[in-house]
Amino acid sequence: MGRRRTTNQGLPPGLHMKGERYYHVTTTTPRKWTPLGKNRARALLEWARIAGTEPDPNVRTFDVIAQRYEREVMPTKAPRTQKDNLIELDRLRAVFGRMLIEAIKPHHVRGYLDKRGQSAKARANREKALLSHVFNKAREWGYTDAPNPCQGVKGFTEAGRDRYVTDDEFKAVREQADPTVRDAMDLALLTGQRPADVLKIMRTDVRDGTLFVAQNKTGAKRAIEIVGELAEVVERIKTRPRVRQSAYLVQDDDGKPLSLLALRGRFDKARKAAGVSFQFRDIRAKTASDTGDLGHSQRLLGHKNRDMTEHYVRERIGQRVKPLR
Repeated sequence: MGRRRTTNQGLPPGLHMKGERYYHVTTTTPRKWTPLGKNRARALLEWARIAGTEPDPNVRTFDVIAQRYEREVMPTKAPRTQKDNLIELDRLRAVFGRMLIEAIKPHHVRGYLDKRGQSAKARANREKALLSHVFNKAREWGYTDAPNPCQGVKGFTEAGRDRYVTDDEFKAVREQADPTVRDAMDLALLTGQRPADVLKIMRTDVRDGTLFVAQNKTGAKRAIEIVGELAEVVERIKTRPRVRQSAYLVQDDDGKPLSLLALRGRFDKARKAAGVSFQFRDIRAKTASDTGDLGHSQRLLGHKNRDMTEHYVRERIGQRVKPLR
């Protein structure tokens, strides 16, 4: 009989901890120490696989797998996506946290969607998509070989935005906006970039007659020629007197960079004063629609294919067709 454990008494036979790491240790001599990592749940799974036994059910719960997903997968995503995923994952944990991963069935997903959809159909769809991805990662990591319960469960139909901003509407809001919001609006219109990408433009991104942008959402990079109206806007921003200068191109009179939340608050105030209801993100669609050239719009906005741009434009201004005669 082997010696009785004096430490780590909750571990099964053959699983030991040295320092911060877990090891599978053979009973034969010379003893072989196989490293299983620092994560207890993962180590228990690997130990069960090596020992040829069923893993402890407690290490295959959704909560345990979600923790690993948060630690290993989320950091690879864009900052905004990480923020959204954390909120979505908390909601999923509240319902599925203690369930074994393979115990989650399609009728559970349907029930979650129906209840969540009573107040937020779009968010319910996003949470279902995250649940599906977590489950797929659980399969890859060896926690389960059960089929993905999200397959075949239909989400809610979402109506895409179809708001086209006219020149008069854009002008009306711009006239009511403060100088910082005007800068952001002009840059958004002329470059076709998303609000977050406009706000993160640094002064050092303006060089060699080009404005360099790396999009947060897709990672797409754009080198936009600083010519025409864009050149005038950039020069206006760079030469405007301020108390101090920030490293960011879009900044208030005190030289402070603008956050998305601050932009939204200021923009909402301007559009309310103008009596116009479009959102700042609709400016990007206006850019795509106003170029008159789908190829140009696709390249400027960073869409992967022309069909995406065509759909983006058609939803707002309609499909261009010829009359009968």
